[in-house]
Amino acid sequence: MTSHSEFDVIVIGSGPGGYVAAIRAAQLGLRTACIEKGNTLGGTCLNVGCIPSKALLQSTEHYEWLLKNAAEHGVQVNQPSMNFEKLMSRKEEVVKTLVDGIAGLFKKNKVEWIKGEAQFISAQEIEVKGEKTQCLKAKNFILATGSEPIPLPFLPFDEKIIVSSTGALVLPKVPKTMIVIGAGVIGVELASVYRRLGTKIQIVEMLEQITPAMDPAISKLLLQILKKQGLEFFLGAKVVEGSVNKGLAKLKVEHEGKTIELSADVILVSVGRRPYSKGLNLSAAGIEIGPKGFIPVDGAFKTTQNHIYAIGDLIDGPMLAHRASEEGVAAAEIITGMHPHVNYMSIPNVIYTHPEVAAVGMTEKEAREAGFALKVGTCLFKSNARARCAGDTEGLVKVIGEDTSGRLLGLHIIGPNASEMIGEGVIALEKKMTVEQLANASHAHPTLSESIKEAALNALGRAIHF
Repeated sequence: MTSHSEFDVIVIGSGPGGYVAAIRAAQLGLRTACIEKGNTLGGTCLNVGCIPSKALLQSTEHYEWLLKNAAEHGVQVNQPSMNFEKLMSRKEEVVKTLVDGIAGLFKKNKVEWIKGEAQFISAQEIEVKGEKTQCLKAKNFILATGSEPIPLPFLPFDEKIIVSSTGALVLPKVPKTMIVIGAGVIGVELASVYRRLGTKIQIVEMLEQITPAMDPAISKLLLQILKKQGLEFFLGAKVVEGSVNKGLAKLKVEHEGKTIELSADVILVSVGRRPYSKGLNLSAAGIEIGPKGFIPVDGAFKTTQNHIYAIGDLIDGPMLAHRASEEGVAAAEIITGMHPHVNYMSIPNVIYTHPEVAAVGMTEKEAREAGFALKVGTCLFKSNARARCAGDTEGLVKVIGEDTSGRLLGLHIIGPNASEMIGEGVIALEKKMTVEQLANASHAHPTLSESIKEAALNALGRAIHF
């Protein structure tokens, strides 16, 4: 070992939970280091997840708009074509800019970035293997190593033909055919990217609905829209066998009482993600791991060792980048004696298809199962003036409130700019607003967000525009 350093906080992992935790800890006056085994900061989300996928979704959405909607708006263009290499290089430029931004923020906030792979030697020490081997001590540790895609046991990733989301973001060319296993958020988003580029897509999903975390009515409408766009679905289907032969992937799938065979140039396996704590040697620190790989923590993100915290995808809960960031800030503040609170009720969830899907709070099913009597109101974007102007009228807003108190319980949107509009629901839930307060708030006209007001009015039996 060639060096020995001590810190107030060492954060392991530089994803959206880790880098935010490190910056907040440094802001609070703690000597902070962030350990990252990859060559760049930002973790899965920035390098091979949220950011590159959204760059591709945005670019392909522009492309499809030109193909299918430009003429309706009076925009005259020659037949558009897609330069796939340029599409991918732009995605890499976006990622690089943001990665460099984190490095700049570390420098500004005096966070020490240490490159290498960390493992615990004891509860107070880690060994970091990089260009050199270092032994580091800290008063506190924050574990933020994230998650990894789950492979199928009979269909391991080669990231060329059998790909995870990571491989799907760096394909060398547009495949003619693709099978997507899993109709969750990652599955439908990346299926949308390649469908817009001309790939024939088939999606195999074990459940009877897609995007199961969303309100069932919203999921059902999204399914209808995606089918209309050209995606083919096999719901309630089980993959029983898979193979690759001469560059072609094949699956055997049980569906509706029959065994069918499917084949494609590429198979994207998106059946979920699992916590990634490989190589940390947690047992040396006396940290327990639960049966599903999650690290158990208390309400203050403390593991079985009071000075070692875990956040984000390492602990049970929705695997969302912004959730990890909130927990990272909270953990750093708890270390300094503050008393932050993460309100999980007001953490939004978004699917970046077109139309977008966004939700915050409880679904109608969850609220009814919890015993609430409800006021539920909806508003179709077809009745919204701004959506009409944009020619983007598919979808609806759904407001869920408690009947007795009138308290807002959930907001669900499928439609244009849903990812931005959901912020209104986040604030409303944070401030414990009622449906009536939401309905009485003035919204600029014409805007898409008027649909939130109208849905709230509908829940109260006072809808104006339909």
